[in-house]
Amino acid sequence: MPSLPTHPSLVMELRSIRRPGLPKLRHCEREALRQTAVAAGLCAGQEDELEGIERLLAAAVRRLTGGGPLRDDPGCDPLARAAAHTFGLFTERRGVPAADRRKAAAAVYGVGTERFRRSHEQEIFAELATACLAVAREAAGPGAAAVPVPAGAAAPPLPDPPPGPPVPSHVANRISIRTCPIELVRDADILVSSENVYLEMSKTFRPTVSAALRRAAAVRNAAGEIVDDVLPRELRTWLRGHGRTGLPVRPGTVVATSPGALGAHGVRRIHHAAVSTPVGDGDRYHVAPAVLAEAVQASFALGRAERAELSLPLSTLCFPLLGAGRGGLPVETAARWLLWALRRELRADTSWSVIVVTDRPHLTEAVKAANSHP
Repeated sequence: MPSLPTHPSLVMELRSIRRPGLPKLRHCEREALRQTAVAAGLCAGQEDELEGIERLLAAAVRRLTGGGPLRDDPGCDPLARAAAHTFGLFTERRGVPAADRRKAAAAVYGVGTERFRRSHEQEIFAELATACLAVAREAAGPGAAAVPVPAGAAAPPLPDPPPGPPVPSHVANRISIRTCPIELVRDADILVSSENVYLEMSKTFRPTVSAALRRAAAVRNAAGEIVDDVLPRELRTWLRGHGRTGLPVRPGTVVATSPGALGAHGVRRIHHAAVSTPVGDGDRYHVAPAVLAEAVQASFALGRAERAELSLPLSTLCFPLLGAGRGGLPVETAARWLLWALRRELRADTSWSVIVVTDRPHLTEAVKAANSHP
């Protein structure tokens, strides 16, 4: 497989070609995109590299749909729709001026063009670069075919996670499944909370995992009044320190905070997994199934780092059914991806055990069914 460029180099080139657009691609810096298109088998040389890069972008945008069809309507993944508008990949939109393309992309999220430019557009560049690299890597896999998929074509339903090896007993025995509110779990070192990409926790009265952990971690006075809203306070500190106040983080990002009042019950850390992207006016969210696997991987990696940096004896993580609440993923899809990702991490690192917790029996049954599959 030809060598692939770095993610930052692809992001830089995607930014540079946004304004001129695909019709003027020949006048833009495109070496990283060319390398990726060659690695994906979408072009062979100078004669077809422009066409190959367009095919690469189309395939990458299709990948952002999570397996659904690419359509310019609310039923399609907003990130994929906005990316297609940004680069003129919809039918008869290739030559649309840059300002009109940005306006159409901003309309997908229901925001103004300036807010879109400062936040959503940056996420699009990062996610599209990741998808381009994934297209190239998948093309090099066993039996992969480097055939471009035209925008607007039909696509299969939401994907299952990649097949894996049989689940050995030493992995299966380290995953337990429970039915109870996550804030009542007393034998986990790390509780994982599902958040949106702005890392803004749910209001305390919401029936969500985020709200439940926020309530339970808050420090209160004798009258029950919250005197320190610990988790959102520490998240705001992290966002300021990383220059992301008011801006989204990359889906799959995991940020750690202290447990607040939950520390009295043996909890050592709270991991906040940014898996949900707001859609429209923010009443709806989108979760790409593969983001669950990225968040699981990031949480395990963060836990290992905290063991070393904070000298904490961390050994058990507790995950809710990420993406299946307001994220809108079908319960079965969320369960399969979560269990696949957990098994992958437990195979690689035998020092961890995992609790998967839900607060409703039918969700618990879906997790058990997913855990029984190879």
